[in-house]
Amino acid sequence: MKNISNKLIYTLLIVIASFTSFSLLAHGVDDATKQFLEANQGSAIFPFIYIGAKHMLTGYDHLLFLVGVVFFLFRSKDVLLYVSLFTLGHSITLLYGVFGNIAINPYIIDAIIGLSVVYKGFDNLGGFQRLFNYQPNTKIAVCIFGLFHGFGLATKIQEFQLPTDGLITNIISFNIGVEIGQFLALAMVLIVLNLWRRHSSYSGFAIMTNTALMSAGLMLIGLQLTGYFVN
Repeated sequence: MKNISNKLIYTLLIVIASFTSFSLLAHGVDDATKQFLEANQGSAIFPFIYIGAKHMLTGYDHLLFLVGVVFFLFRSKDVLLYVSLFTLGHSITLLYGVFGNIAINPYIIDAIIGLSVVYKGFDNLGGFQRLFNYQPNTKIAVCIFGLFHGFGLATKIQEFQLPTDGLITNIISFNIGVEIGQFLALAMVLIVLNLWRRHSSYSGFAIMTNTALMSAGLMLIGLQLTGYFVN
């Protein structure tokens, strides 16, 4: 039984690693999606749901943050609460950003999203308490960073001059797709984490995993700030 669990964990990790590697290349809007967005006229519910789900599944920055959020959540109701706060935050700013035509420099907003990954890894390592003897409210922090993640999604959508005809339906459909993608990604993450938690290596590798999250977040910040100053 233990061998079967180990094989399943390794298989899932390989799938996720492969998926993540692909995501690193595919994050953003591919040519086919770009052509569709620029040529589309009127309401297109299912295509926008698909685009929203794909964007979340290939958005490695969002996924890294979610891994950090649920890493030490062992109860289903806690997972539901934190993910709901994140969803509330990014849904508000996604809709507000697009309909209010709120433009934020994409490099800056993506750097802040990278910061959210650093924050969560640092928080999971107990960094705030150790260095500052202070623990921020994690629920409020997740909701606030959710707002920035929503602006990141809105910024991606605003890169295209979407026609006003059917805009409300299309953006709501996109947001529904984002939630579907988030659910699928989160389900995969939780399967891996729940299997891993049965092994002693989970607590042993917790420091390394969250340090890796912080490192990934710092690389995202550096990448985006470089893009900001170069461009």
